[in-house]
Amino acid sequence: MLEAAAVFGSQPLRVPVGHDAHRWSTFHGERTLVVAARTVTSTVRVLETLPSLLRDDTRVTVVFAFDPTSAFNDGVLDLLRAAGCRVAPWEQLGHIAPDLILSASENLDVPEGDCPVLVLPHGVGFQKRVPDSRSPHERLSGVVPDSLLETGRAWLAISHPTQEEQLLATHPKAAGRTLLVGDPCFDELVGSRSHRKAYREALGVAEHQRLVMVSSTWRRTSLLGSHPDLLPRLLAQLPCDEYRVGAIIHPNVWSAHGAWQIRSLQAAALDAGLLLMPTVHAWRPALVAADVLVGDHGSVTLYGAAAGTPLLLAAFGGDAVPGTAVHALSAVAPRLDTRGDLRRQVEDVVREHTPQRYAAVAAQAFAEPGHALARLRTALYRLLKLPEPSSPPPAPLVLPVPDPSATPVTSWQVTTDVTGDSAAPAVTVHRVPATVTAYDTTRPDSPTNFTHLACADDERDHRLTESASVLVQRHPAPTPIEALRWIEDTLTQRPGSLLAASAVRRGACLVGLRDGRIVEAAVTGPLLDPGLSTAVVYACLRTGLPLDDAQVTLRIGDMRDEDVVLRLRATQPIK
Repeated sequence: MLEAAAVFGSQPLRVPVGHDAHRWSTFHGERTLVVAARTVTSTVRVLETLPSLLRDDTRVTVVFAFDPTSAFNDGVLDLLRAAGCRVAPWEQLGHIAPDLILSASENLDVPEGDCPVLVLPHGVGFQKRVPDSRSPHERLSGVVPDSLLETGRAWLAISHPTQEEQLLATHPKAAGRTLLVGDPCFDELVGSRSHRKAYREALGVAEHQRLVMVSSTWRRTSLLGSHPDLLPRLLAQLPCDEYRVGAIIHPNVWSAHGAWQIRSLQAAALDAGLLLMPTVHAWRPALVAADVLVGDHGSVTLYGAAAGTPLLLAAFGGDAVPGTAVHALSAVAPRLDTRGDLRRQVEDVVREHTPQRYAAVAAQAFAEPGHALARLRTALYRLLKLPEPSSPPPAPLVLPVPDPSATPVTSWQVTTDVTGDSAAPAVTVHRVPATVTAYDTTRPDSPTNFTHLACADDERDHRLTESASVLVQRHPAPTPIEALRWIEDTLTQRPGSLLAASAVRRGACLVGLRDGRIVEAAVTGPLLDPGLSTAVVYACLRTGLPLDDAQVTLRIGDMRDEDVVLRLRATQPIK
């Protein structure tokens, strides 16, 4: 596998480019377009955009050239291989004689020649200062070297006229070298809002749950660089039956530190059900699906806010450039007190938000949204010196439905609060994944609250299962007899547990007590996780409420408008 990865992208191509490519090619394009692939971030942006621009056009031959000089080159070849791209080594670029070089990475050393170089933004404008790989200093992100500007070959695609003004103030040699095209990514986000429900369902977010997405750019001033424990603390303070938490981490973090390191550092959050978005593609539908965005000075934060999502800024680095749209966002967006009550702040920002809250910021970043692909196609063909196709100009595509990206939670700290009297009791249940409970310092003690540890039967940490008061069979038993056998075996094997429960049919489960009684919990409302029904039985036991033909109202936190009624009936064990 390593040998294959080393060869891929390192051997000169003979077809569709090369000195004798005409002998082997099936398609004979009139123009050659080379895509410069340097980082995952920039390569993804081109891969997401280019197919719509060159659809069905056999006049253009496309090859990719891999530039390995970036500190964030890891993952580029894997991405190109997965996409089925033909990849040439960077050294071959000088022998290809392309008609146009296209890239979303500005930090290029292109060979001498006459062909134009079109640089797409891989974020929103020129809003951040980043390390310069050519010197120990920093530079403005998104701007090609002055040496390339001097040749008159470079063209910089921008999404708003103010970005040209910004460029001229800092890089006078960029005069006349910009193309106003808009932002295809923003157009896709806005155009996909009608599919929000499908994205939420695909991510496993229930209708009554809120999805809180956390976005972090790279470097130490980023959200994760400043607050690496924010994800588990959010999961600890947002009950998992009412909230889901996801994370969008900049590809440079993945490339620099590796997936293993990221998953190791966020192990508790992942075990608690964190929706960790893959490095490519999936972040866009996840952003559309979000109810709240917690972000920093990265482009994803600006995209989400401009699209109308409630925002809390958890970090904002000094590397953000004053006068840009993202800097304007920092002046109007509320800040997250990362050591305060996270749930209260999330609820407050949802309640106080209005859809047009960041309209002025969006207007500063994106000019004439909805037309970016059409304008970009026109620019592309003009630079290729080809007539634009007669087909209608491309429109923003609806984003694809993402794959689920979370590990099932297998253990919970369950807090129950019993109110009412024995004639009409009510039990409010809050569940937090057990792996992150140490991060919650906000929940006050109360004499009416009871807390216990519950584990599913597939929990891998034996220390948790040995300490659990409640054990739950994750998958429903085929028959009541098999459910009872599982309950009996489980309580025998785990003498420290008080209850064991198994679902037996839709809306009902059997709960076995340590003293041998069996309680059937039947839900008359929506289908529930059996762990919730079992939490009610546990609360009734702790408070001495009757278990025989009782009706108990179950409240799942604060987000369900209607109560769910349970009927508890004591039965005898089946031998």
